[in-house]
Amino acid sequence: MIPMLRNKRFLPSFDDDVFGKDFLRDFFNWEDNPSVPDVNVKESKDHYTIEVAAPGMDKKDFDVNVQNNMLVISSEKEAKNEEGGDEENYVRREFSYTSFQRSFSIPETVDAESIKAKYENGVLYVELPKKKEAVEKASKQIKIE
Repeated sequence: MIPMLRNKRFLPSFDDDVFGKDFLRDFFNWEDNPSVPDVNVKESKDHYTIEVAAPGMDKKDFDVNVQNNMLVISSEKEAKNEEGGDEENYVRREFSYTSFQRSFSIPETVDAESIKAKYENGVLYVELPKKKEAVEKASKQIKIE
């Protein structure tokens, strides 16, 4: 019967979050924090790319480094909104300070010395090239006997 198929003991329904945030949370050290930007992680034959959504930032606002086999991406930015008045007798002045830090485990297949980053159109791109040995091992012809 169809109702029995939707029972979670038999077959999950399409609205289940099988491969959602919880699935990868431990691997990427994700936290539920709205001030932390979302990321995409892509893999190609010869590198990984981490894309960090960070519109309105400048490349000088970021710090990208490797610490204890972890890629750490952090940012600090102070924004000032001012209305009316001079410095001494202002009517309204609001300060805003935002910061975040994201950490990623670096796989052994990555050449940590060759990691590159660039900021373009509101996205920080961090490229993690794979070691030559890892790229060569990625493709192997299997002999059929």
